[in-house]
Amino acid sequence: MPERRGTQHGIPHESSGPYEHYLDGLPRALAEVAATGRRLTREELKTRRTLGEQAAEDGHGLRALVVAHLAAARAAWPTGPGSTESTLAALAAVEQAVDAFAEGYERAQRLTVRREEAARREFIDDLLYGRSDLGRLAERAERFGLHLSRAHAVAVAEGPSAYVEGGPTARRVASAVLARYDSHNILLTTKNGRLLCIAPGDEDEILAHFAQQAYTATDGGRVAIGRPQPGPGGVVQSYEEALAALEMAERLNLSGPVLRAADLLIYPVLTRDRQAMADLVSHTLGPLTAARGGAGPLLETLTAYFDAGCVAAEAARRLNLSVRALTYRLERIHHLTTADPADPAHRYMLQTAVIGARLLDWPNRPL
Repeated sequence: MPERRGTQHGIPHESSGPYEHYLDGLPRALAEVAATGRRLTREELKTRRTLGEQAAEDGHGLRALVVAHLAAARAAWPTGPGSTESTLAALAAVEQAVDAFAEGYERAQRLTVRREEAARREFIDDLLYGRSDLGRLAERAERFGLHLSRAHAVAVAEGPSAYVEGGPTARRVASAVLARYDSHNILLTTKNGRLLCIAPGDEDEILAHFAQQAYTATDGGRVAIGRPQPGPGGVVQSYEEALAALEMAERLNLSGPVLRAADLLIYPVLTRDRQAMADLVSHTLGPLTAARGGAGPLLETLTAYFDAGCVAAEAARRLNLSVRALTYRLERIHHLTTADPADPAHRYMLQTAVIGARLLDWPNRPL
């Protein structure tokens, strides 16, 4: 077949450029197909797939590569009378070549995505568990948009069911957050069925928006936000605070969809000396076990009374009791413990003991 003017090896100069390597052998194969009507061989298709993989790994766009393939096909296209069969053979060969090339390209992309996902997951695990050298961790973090020299805070969302990486709920929340804020400063991921958002510590509105979106997406659930912590180790500290807040909320049945670790600092203080807290609960509330029905109903009464701000009418409403019945229970508590819930001098000790009982799951578990 005569070579056209302005071509090199049957490829127009303007179509070659950086893509000439990925067209290696294609013009010659197409010319043979046009001349003989044969199909591309298995080895030729394998070459096209390999070149497709190389092109993807080298970072070239598939669209430009397909255009280069079509330009090469145009240069090698059969012309002249009686070329119908040659044209059909050439069309089939172009289809085979582009399909094989795209297959190799997509395979390389999938492998790259899997490698990226594995690297991202490894980084997140190291970040949240503090298992890597902090200096190296800070270097890796920049690849994912985090500058660990700044303070960061972590929000952790729990839903009615586990969050799945790449699942519809996680994608919906991520899309809502990233559509509003710069994705280069935020890391969204899942861990142990929870959804996490890591953001700069001085941009609290990001975590607040994330909490709102997570709550809305699951029509419920709960979000805990750790305090901003500085340095490469700050993320794991904030993450652990958020997890502790979720656990505390579960054990104390705290209300509200959003919990801030900064507002719950009293509870870690109370539980730091477990034995001292157990002694307080035993000494203060232990006599309630002598009541008919055990300590449970009276402990529930104290909990509702304190949660209602020591307003008897509100506490009675929460317990579905009459005010008279509630007052009787409070008097019974006073008689058994010698501590009066209505007396400010006794109230702090009783309320602290009630919190301790909830934290220690007493009386369900022995002290």
